[in-house]
Amino acid sequence: MDKTRHEPLTFDDVQVGDCWESPARTVTESDVVGFAGLTGDYNPLHVDHVYAKATPFGRPIAHGMLGLSYSAGLGSYFPWMRTAAFTRILEWKFLSPIHIGDTIHVRTEILSKERKGRGRRGLITWRRQLINQKGEVTQEGITETLVECSRGPVPETANASALRPESSP
Repeated sequence: MDKTRHEPLTFDDVQVGDCWESPARTVTESDVVGFAGLTGDYNPLHVDHVYAKATPFGRPIAHGMLGLSYSAGLGSYFPWMRTAAFTRILEWKFLSPIHIGDTIHVRTEILSKERKGRGRRGLITWRRQLINQKGEVTQEGITETLVECSRGPVPETANASALRPESSP
């Protein structure tokens, strides 16, 4: 697959099993404090160094939902899709803490695809993993998005065999 494209991919451009890795970014204290301000979640586990030192983590950790947000942001261009809507989170697991100073990236894999309606869009199920600099998966889950198709609508009378290219015997 050509990962150097300068336009978003469509439902028809990707296959089940395709994988991508995003660039990495380092989690900063400003990220955590900014997220606390945005959400109102000032739990001392995230923003108070003295308090956090006495916890099993020994230092402040990023909000779990900040990790989920990193996954959404870092994964949004790897792959860059012609997304119509983020439809749901099927499953999300918080496996280990994300510390200030960790460098994280997202690994994305297509688990399934299904054309919807008259075929103008398709539903893609993704596995996303948020991975730190040690190669540890800190969070992972399964999400769905509705993605534009490039082939256009499927005629109402068409069946699945009509969608496959013709092959010679």
